[in-house]
Amino acid sequence: MTDETCQWQGWRQATERALYGPGGFYLRPEGPAGHFRTSVHASPLFAGAVARLLVEVAEELGTAEVDLVDVGAGRGELLTGVLAATASRGEHGLTVRAYAVERAARPSGLDPRIEWTDRLPQGVRGLIFANEWLDNVPVDVAEADAAGTARYVEVRADGTERLGGPVAGPDAEWLARWWPLRDPGTRAEIGRPRDEAWASAVASLTAGRAVAVDYAHVRAARPPFGSLTGFRAGREVPPVPDGGCDLTAHVALDACAAAVGGADGVPVAELVTQREALGRLGVSGGRPPLSLASTDPVAYVRALSSAGEAAELTARGGLGDFGWLTQRVTGGATRPPGQGGY
Repeated sequence: MTDETCQWQGWRQATERALYGPGGFYLRPEGPAGHFRTSVHASPLFAGAVARLLVEVAEELGTAEVDLVDVGAGRGELLTGVLAATASRGEHGLTVRAYAVERAARPSGLDPRIEWTDRLPQGVRGLIFANEWLDNVPVDVAEADAAGTARYVEVRADGTERLGGPVAGPDAEWLARWWPLRDPGTRAEIGRPRDEAWASAVASLTAGRAVAVDYAHVRAARPPFGSLTGFRAGREVPPVPDGGCDLTAHVALDACAAAVGGADGVPVAELVTQREALGRLGVSGGRPPLSLASTDPVAYVRALSSAGEAAELTARGGLGDFGWLTQRVTGGATRPPGQGGY
């Protein structure tokens, strides 16, 4: 084995290298869609729902010019769909300034209206939407040893693990508040970097809404052995930080919400399931009336297909169980976004 594959690292450092380092998993040309299916890829109904949400935000702001920032944009699929949906419905002359925030290079053939950047734009007035972004923000993993002491889990590039030093400082404070470990062998993902990433995203918003959509859990129902896993070519695989697979872990969205919940102008966050959020935006898995099959067979087939896609997006035990964290920001003068740190 090489020196690199023999090196022990915390999971946060190892994940950063495997996903975003040279030749990293998320920098490959095929993008996330080549390995797993998100709500964006499941149905254009998802982009349509985000388009309706964007219109709601524009109406709340009383503006015909609105920003849409897709954080963790993949290859721009969601923004492409939202722009198409707003254009096809002729949304009252709405002008959308679209920003794709992504570490990978801009894909060829992308709609020229989409600005591609690796930094969060600042001064955003509109909607920040982060679909399955936070689960790929690298975090350290902790495990309680035989004495019940939380220790960092160290890993090599081949996936071999060992226990390292005791968790200390802000990480220990985060565990004590959000995911206390008591029984030997129990594990947790230390979500503090995700809290900071989400707080940074919300801070870039002058007025409007910030929405994070992700695999999620709350303090009363954390997975006892963590949720770190891998995905490759559509299949779940063991998490190995060698750059050959996705590395993902569910998000403590309640902790993310609290990271900005007391900021000026930011009310208490709302956390609902995707099933409820999409229902509010008109996405329903209800079947069309059978009578339509005889009066308009083509419309019936289209409606039946749409209902099937909606059912997948809202399914219990599947995409419908995703968490939608929403935080609103009010105030601020209209001005073009500038660039800030990622």
